[in-house]
Amino acid sequence: MIVFRYLSREVLITMSAVSAVLLVIIMSGRFIKYLAQAAQGMLDPGSLFMIMGTRLPGFLQLILPLGLFLGVLLAYGRLYLDSEMTVLTATGMSQQRLTAYTLAPALLVALIVAWLSLWAAPQGIAQMQLLLNKQDAMTEFDTLAPGRFQSMRDGSRVTYTETLANERTQLGGVFIADKNAPRNGKAGSASVLVASSGEQQIHADGSRYLILKDGYRYDGLPGQADYRTIKYDTYGVLLPKPEVSSEIDDRDAVPTSELIGSDDVRMRSELQWRLSIPLLVFVVTVLAVPLSRVNPRQGRFLKLLPAVLLYMAYLALLIAGRGMLDKGKIPLALGLWWIHALFLAIGLLLLYWEPLRLKLAAARANSGREPKHA
Repeated sequence: MIVFRYLSREVLITMSAVSAVLLVIIMSGRFIKYLAQAAQGMLDPGSLFMIMGTRLPGFLQLILPLGLFLGVLLAYGRLYLDSEMTVLTATGMSQQRLTAYTLAPALLVALIVAWLSLWAAPQGIAQMQLLLNKQDAMTEFDTLAPGRFQSMRDGSRVTYTETLANERTQLGGVFIADKNAPRNGKAGSASVLVASSGEQQIHADGSRYLILKDGYRYDGLPGQADYRTIKYDTYGVLLPKPEVSSEIDDRDAVPTSELIGSDDVRMRSELQWRLSIPLLVFVVTVLAVPLSRVNPRQGRFLKLLPAVLLYMAYLALLIAGRGMLDKGKIPLALGLWWIHALFLAIGLLLLYWEPLRLKLAAARANSGREPKHA
C-alpha cells in the first residue's frame, strides 16, 4: 500500500504540472485570438474572460489524457533513472503489477474526463454559443473604443469617435464612413458623416437612434467629382435593432442525453467521440507504462519523442475515424472502438514483450547448458 500511494502521488503530481503548463499554453493562444477579435470590434472586451471560462472544460477534456500520459512517462522515467524502479523490481514489482497500480489514478482521471466530456464541455460550448450570439446582435457602437477607427464585420462601415461618455451614449468628434450607401439607385456609393457630437437614444420599443449634431454629410461615387455636401444641425440615424438568437447549431453543444437513442448518424458519431475520450485515458496508461522503461545510462527522455508520436497517431486516428463516421464510411457498429482495440493491443504487446523476450532468452541459455549424452 505504501508503494501504491507513492507511485500514485508521483504520477498525479507530475500529471498536474504537465497539464497546467499545457493549459496555460493553449489558453494563452486562444486568448490572444479573442483579444485580436476584440481589438477589431468583433467581440466585447468585457466578455473575453466569460468566453474563456466556457471553453475551459473543452480544453481540459483533451489536456488531461495527454497530461496523464506524459506524467507516467516522466514520473516512472525518473524512477528508472534513479534506480528506484530497479529496487522495486527486485522486491517483486512486475510490469503487470505496475500497470495495475497505475490504472488506479487513471480511473480517477477517467472519471473527471468523463464528467467533462459528457456534461461540462457540451454545456460550456452551449453557453459560449449564446455569448457569441449576443455579440453578433451588438452594434458597432456597443464595442466602439474612443480614438480608434473600427470596421464592421463585413467591412462596409468605418466608425470613429474621439470621446465616449455617460455609459457609451455620448460621443464627441464622430466620423462614420459607409462605402455601400446607395445614391440615385447606384450601388457602390460612399457616404461620410462628420459631427462634432452625437448621442444614442433608446426608445421604449427597443429601437435605437444615433443623433448627430453640428456636422456635414458627403455623398458620392469614388473617383468622380459630383459629390454632394449637406450641412446639418441635427441628423438622426436608425441603428439596427439587436436580435439575440437562441439557436445553437453546434452538435458539440447538444446534451449527451439527447444523443442517446438518436437515429442521426452525426449525433451517434458525436456520442461515440464523447465516450472515446474517457476510454482514451485507460489505453494511454497501458501504453505509457512499458514506454516509460528506460536504461539509466540512456536518460529519461529517450523514449519521450516516440511515445508522443504514438499518442499523436492515436488521437489523429480517432479524429479521422470521427470524420469517416460522419460521412458513413465506417459502420456505426464498428465505430471508433477498433481504434481503441488497436492501440490497446499495441500497449499489451509492449507490456508483455520484454518479459517474453527474457523468458525465451533464458530458455535458449538453459538449453545450451544441457549436458550431452554419450
